[in-house]
Amino acid sequence: MNNYLLRRVAILLFTMFLASIVVFGIMQLLPGDIAALILSGGGEVAYSVEAWEALREELGLNDPLMLQYGRWLWSMVSGDFGGQSLFYGQPIQDLVARQLPVTLFLTLYTVALSLIVSVPLGVLAALKWNRWQDYLVRFVVFPGQALPNFWIALLLLLGLMFIFRWSPPIVYTHLWENPWNHFQMLILPVLLLAWGYSSHIVRVTRASILDTMQEDYIRTARAKGLPESQITIKHALRTALAPIVTVLGLQFGVLLGGTLILEYIFGLPGLGRGLIQAALARDYIVVQSFVTLLVFAILSVNLIVDLIYRVVDPRISFARQSGG
Repeated sequence: MNNYLLRRVAILLFTMFLASIVVFGIMQLLPGDIAALILSGGGEVAYSVEAWEALREELGLNDPLMLQYGRWLWSMVSGDFGGQSLFYGQPIQDLVARQLPVTLFLTLYTVALSLIVSVPLGVLAALKWNRWQDYLVRFVVFPGQALPNFWIALLLLLGLMFIFRWSPPIVYTHLWENPWNHFQMLILPVLLLAWGYSSHIVRVTRASILDTMQEDYIRTARAKGLPESQITIKHALRTALAPIVTVLGLQFGVLLGGTLILEYIFGLPGLGRGLIQAALARDYIVVQSFVTLLVFAILSVNLIVDLIYRVVDPRISFARQSGG
């Protein structure tokens, strides 16, 4: 296991290095100039070429690209998350500390709600295959895979405001400050994200349970007179956990992307809203730092999923996975 873990961590670090090069390169190719944007105040104030050159020199934008990349990469590795925002003049570390908890709460609530709801629904749909319960579960859950959550979010907000005269709180409050306002602010985006995330888990759970129920050891358990609930939970569901864990890891990137979009729609001060605002301000240091942080989160989740395989299914050998 130690060799496998070391190899996976090495692959993660190498992938992060390649991702940092790609992200940095893309940001250099984008049009616009942060120094001109700062001096012009969004295009409303005239400025001189001398002031523009002086500001670019102060921000280090005239340095060679390799030097800029090395300086930014070292700042990421050392925990400063890229140094300082060029547009807002704040340490990116402070931006991450303020915005990361919002995204983290939203993601954790979504994953927890999805697991609590989708696994039982998937089992129910499998056990009631081709009956009205199965059709009902598929009718309610599966559209979450096809309908874009940002479109549903806009329609939902318009409907709540014009029909029920209600909208979520404007100012975000943390859980420990005001639990009720915190709940009101996050309930709609969590439900929308969980709908899409759960649809994949329900589909995989249903298919896995249906396949497992046809296995010989399930027939043997029934022949021994074991209760159907024990057969389902102890034998069938345990075997189906591996595909469920797989889809959790594979869909985490999609979930994170939806989280970033809904943060902006619902006005949540998380990484998604900060990322979009930084992109509009051409603050490429913040953008590339946030994107790199999100890539690291996705790769880390997939590493954790690979390690959970051994706990979920003891038949999986780390030596075999690592090619040993």
